[in-house]
Amino acid sequence: MSSEKIVHDEKAQLDFSRSMSYGDYLHLDEILNAQHPLSPAHDEMLFIVQHQTSELWMKLMLHELHAAIRAIAGDQRADAFKMLARVTRIMEQLVSAWTVLSTMTPPEYSAMRPYLASSSGFQSAQYRCIEFALGNKNAAMPQPHAHRPDLLVQVEAAYHAPSLYDEALRLLAREGLPIPADHLDRDWTQPYQASPEVEAAWAVVYCDPHQHWDLYQLGEKLTDIEDAFRLWRFRHVTTVERVIGFKRGTGGTGGVSYLRKMLDVVLFPEIWSVRTAL
Repeated sequence: MSSEKIVHDEKAQLDFSRSMSYGDYLHLDEILNAQHPLSPAHDEMLFIVQHQTSELWMKLMLHELHAAIRAIAGDQRADAFKMLARVTRIMEQLVSAWTVLSTMTPPEYSAMRPYLASSSGFQSAQYRCIEFALGNKNAAMPQPHAHRPDLLVQVEAAYHAPSLYDEALRLLAREGLPIPADHLDRDWTQPYQASPEVEAAWAVVYCDPHQHWDLYQLGEKLTDIEDAFRLWRFRHVTTVERVIGFKRGTGGTGGVSYLRKMLDVVLFPEIWSVRTAL
């Protein structure tokens, strides 16, 4: 049987002159015409598409993260757990994206690098909102968006809001676990400081998971997210070193040296330290 006959036998719709098509729904004309290489280098298309698709995944991640934070604050735990599981899966997609970019060799990147000027992923407003939502607050990082008031509003909102972990600790407190008061109502713009009391609270959860099943699941969802985020950072630094070595980044940082320092940032410290105490 020919493929044409199969299509006709299945009565597939073929005329979209009066109805919405797949491309219409997804606005594919805008998306597929948003790649504008500045250099004559063949490999610039890879660089652009990889970063644009990553930004789309980050948009979805922020959609899920913000909803999960609201759900935890509203005691809608099952909804939050589903959203957090999806965040981890999205992060896995971002990790895989570095594998594609790593096919770019140093000479190929060097051919297009001058055309990037000072633009850099370091300036991604969405990535900054993700880091802030995950608790890595940094007073300097809204500044790259000062020239774009619309983006600055979003980044500043994430900077001043409680993080995912902040809301998780509030949930532990509502369940009667002894979370210090200064971890429940504090200046949310400040980086999180680990606490022995918070570790002890997580130890109660992990020592009796059946008694604290929802909190136990929450702890493991947080572990999954940070595990995946660490892999993303590691693949990032490895790919950068593979492609540009130890040259400075286009955004002005030390490149690999900066990214290696970021590997040491721990988002949910007691979730990890409690494992030694158990």
